[in-house]
Amino acid sequence: MAAPVGLRLDVWTQLAWGLVLAGTVAIVARRAAMLTTGGAIATALIGTLTFGVGGLAPAILLLTFFASSSLLSRQSSDRKRALVVRSAKSGRRDEWQVLANGAVPALLAAGYGLTHQDLWLVGVAGALAASNADTWATEVGVLARARPRLIISMRRVEAGTSGAISLPGTLAALAGALLIGITASLLAGSSALLYAASVGGLLASFADSLLGATVQAQYACPNCDLVTERHPRHTCGTATVLVSGWPGLGNDPVNFAASVAGAALAIWLWGAFS
Repeated sequence: MAAPVGLRLDVWTQLAWGLVLAGTVAIVARRAAMLTTGGAIATALIGTLTFGVGGLAPAILLLTFFASSSLLSRQSSDRKRALVVRSAKSGRRDEWQVLANGAVPALLAAGYGLTHQDLWLVGVAGALAASNADTWATEVGVLARARPRLIISMRRVEAGTSGAISLPGTLAALAGALLIGITASLLAGSSALLYAASVGGLLASFADSLLGATVQAQYACPNCDLVTERHPRHTCGTATVLVSGWPGLGNDPVNFAASVAGAALAIWLWGAFS
């Protein structure tokens, strides 16, 4: 694999630039209502570690994920606003969402910066491809006219149900993974990295759906007669009751697991393709 794009800076200068750039992105995103205050702090920390230790190539991949997924999330509609009562989160990313999607690639980026071994950068690309695929699939899938199907049974379920998949959502997941894969390939000059990150990210997004349909906690609101991720109380104020999954296991740990899977799959596929 060709030498990735990078900067020749001493470690303290690079860390300082990383803090400035990541802090600027976090402040702008916070003011644009893309992040909560906690989410902005977590973004600054993740960005500083990624660029300050990992270098320019991992930072570009992280920015590509953050910018594309955040802009897509801001595209509003009546259908998406209606799903707020089902989701445990609001439209703004909090610190746990940022860490779930950014902690793994940030640590892998640090490994890459310290060792300069290619497999660390491959892992960064795979983890971010998985997160981008999942985000794009969610944002586009909820807009589909036809109701999605639960991945484990293929029965029709309501839009926004954890573990639900649709054709538009799957195509969006592929596009999201490809965006990261193409960017990583251009940065590193490796066609193998394009395949590894894109395929690994797409497969990891399916793993995310599988975990969402099986072990992620789902609750019911007796008052609204609605299945939701919200607990202990729904938006109406009624206490919610566990109906499936593991108590307390929300979407953030599932996303974290998918990020790990994306990195691992990309590294394995890269070894097979290269």
